[in-house]
Amino acid sequence: MGMPLRQALRVGGHILANRLRGREKFPLLVELEPLFACNLACAGCGKIQHPAAVLKQRMPVEQAVAAIRECGAPMVSIAGGEPLMHPQIGELVAELVRMRRYVFLCTNALLLPRKIDLFKPSRYFAWTVHVDGLRDRHDASVCREGVFDEAVEAIRLCRERGFRVTTNTTFFNTDTPRTVIDVLNHLNDDLGVDQMMISPAYAYEKAPDQEHFPAVEETRALFRAAFAGGNRRRWRLNHSPLFLDFLEGRVDFPCTAWAIPSYSVFGWQRPCYLMSDGYAQTYQELVETTDWDSYGRGRDERCANCMAHCGYEPTAVFATLGSLRQSLRALGGG
Repeated sequence: MGMPLRQALRVGGHILANRLRGREKFPLLVELEPLFACNLACAGCGKIQHPAAVLKQRMPVEQAVAAIRECGAPMVSIAGGEPLMHPQIGELVAELVRMRRYVFLCTNALLLPRKIDLFKPSRYFAWTVHVDGLRDRHDASVCREGVFDEAVEAIRLCRERGFRVTTNTTFFNTDTPRTVIDVLNHLNDDLGVDQMMISPAYAYEKAPDQEHFPAVEETRALFRAAFAGGNRRRWRLNHSPLFLDFLEGRVDFPCTAWAIPSYSVFGWQRPCYLMSDGYAQTYQELVETTDWDSYGRGRDERCANCMAHCGYEPTAVFATLGSLRQSLRALGGG
């Protein structure tokens, strides 16, 4: 199962409109980071390794809105850091929803019960709660006991209040097909979340734990086994069938990081959310002054084991819309 039909039509129309204008590179979704501060210190994330002065910065709502308006992306994923620590997060989401952008607010959910009244249910808004495994695995990943239980209660609260709820789960080389199946079954069947996103971990240079990032073949073997027996068709995964094929190693794609760019307090990040080779002040500058051919597997050693959705999901989306067979497959849950 991919994205909801209304959202899929919006994205398809966005791609067609840009192609008709002759634009070769344009964004589908922006990873918006209005702050880097967080209330957790996860072993696989390097965001809070920034200096204290940077961690104190908060992007003004006007700046964030201007960036989204300038690039024209139909979808926004608000990440960080922990976005619920931003004092104007409710105002920011409301403004993006008013602009009819599809907004996904990524959170570890610790602050969610206290902040939920800042938000209103909308087809343009969804919570994205990080759940990196069942209780023991998730709490080990975020380096704090009890976080899994708080995340589960927050998911239930959001569903009771009528919000769309999605999840994002990162897998490491310590995962097995069983741990993948167990957490996705729990999210899909027991908690009934609307959709789930999955991704192999990427080796953040500043992450405290550098030992558990999977290599390409490990990733392919893990998902090939986890998806066996029809699981991937049963789970409500928020990915195109071709991206799931990519995770299994059934197809390969080039990276199109320009389609899911990252905008933070520093500006537009080169070349993507996961790597930092400088910043641009506008999306147009990012596109025109970044040497995109220098990145991707076989071109930059930092990309050697990357199979993250921010680089490869948009390639799969473009390939899907370029094929009638794949488009029909996506509509059927592929």
